[in-house]
Parts: sequence; structure tokens; C-alpha cells
Amino acid sequence: MKTDDLIHAIAEDAAPTGLHPQRSLALALAGAVTAVAILFWLLLGPRGNALASLAEPRFVLKFLVTLGLVAAAIGLVQRLIRPGAAVGIWRSALLLAPGLLLIGIAGELVTVPSGSWMTVLIGTNSRLCLTFIPLMGLAPLGLILLALRSGAPTRPALTGAVAGLIAGGISAAFYASHCPDDSPLFVATWYVLAIALLAGLGALLGRRLLRW
Repeated sequence: MKTDDLIHAIAEDAAPTGLHPQRSLALALAGAVTAVAILFWLLLGPRGNALASLAEPRFVLKFLVTLGLVAAAIGLVQRLIRPGAAVGIWRSALLLAPGLLLIGIAGELVTVPSGSWMTVLIGTNSRLCLTFIPLMGLAPLGLILLALRSGAPTRPALTGAVAGLIAGGISAAFYASHCPDDSPLFVATWYVLAIALLAGLGALLGRRLLRW
């Protein structure tokens, strides 16, 4: 028996019975978005000029980055729970969000005077960002990890980390509509750190919960 065939056979024996992994993940994602939406509206809500701000490129960039991260991470995690599935294109797709952010940073450095760079980087709500993105992402992370247990990930820590990216991206996308700080420098610092906290937690939990 070839190695790949053996892995697939073991995975089929080890995978829990119940919902199909893809269906479990879809239900978890729906629950994750619902949970974040409820918490967001109860605790924060969108900023007063959110609709008008859709005409501002820096405001829109926050959603392109966060939702781009979510889309790429979902594609990757769907492969990680299937032993032997190719992950190359989706691993590369994860670079899309950082790439967009780098373009935004380049534009910011050109248009904003250098004396103001640190001011826009620190922003006005960094503590709120570091509090609410991880806080609102906890329930989604739990739901996604539970759904991934129906698959057969061979790299549980990595799979958990990607689950954290999904949860963090969803949470950050909602938070972006509340946050008054639109600078890509702010996003690259505080949003990234907040999402990284969830990715790190996901890796730790995934190592324990996703082993088979």
C-alpha cells in the first residue's frame, strides 16, 4: 500500500462520524458570523459615518484585508482537514491580504507627512482594538475548532492557527466598521496583533483538540 493510501485509510478510520467536514465547517462559519454580529451590535455598533466612509479608500481597505484573509484561510483550512489535499494555492492566497496592506502602507507613507506617521500608527483606539477583536473572535474560534474535529487534520497546530485567522478576520471585519482609525499603519500594527493572538490561541487549542 502506498503511503498516501495508508494516510487516507487511517484518516477515514479516525475521523469522527456525523456531519460531513465541509458541512460542519459551513455551519460553524454561519454560527461564527452570527455570534460576532450579535456581540458587535450589543457592545459596539458601527461608527456614525460608516456609510459615508465607504467612499474613502482607507476605510474600504480594512474590509478588503480582513475579508481577504478570511476567504484565503477558509480555503486553506478546508484542505488541511483532508489528508493529502494540495494546499499550495491557498497557502499562497494568504499573501493577498498582507499584499493589499503593504500597498496601503506605501500609499500612506507617500501621502501622510513623516512627522505624523507615529500618530496615525498609534491611533485613538488601539486598546479597544486589542480588546474587542480577540474578545469577539473567541466564540467563532471555538465553533470552528469543533467543526474541524469532524475532519482529519494531519497538522493540528497549523490547522488551529488557520482557524484563529478565520475567527480573527471575521471579528476584525466587524470591528473595522466601528473603528475610527483607518490608517493602514494602524491596521498593520493593531489589527494584525489582535488577529495573531487568536491565531496563537488557535494553534495551542488545535494541538490538543484536533489530534487523532
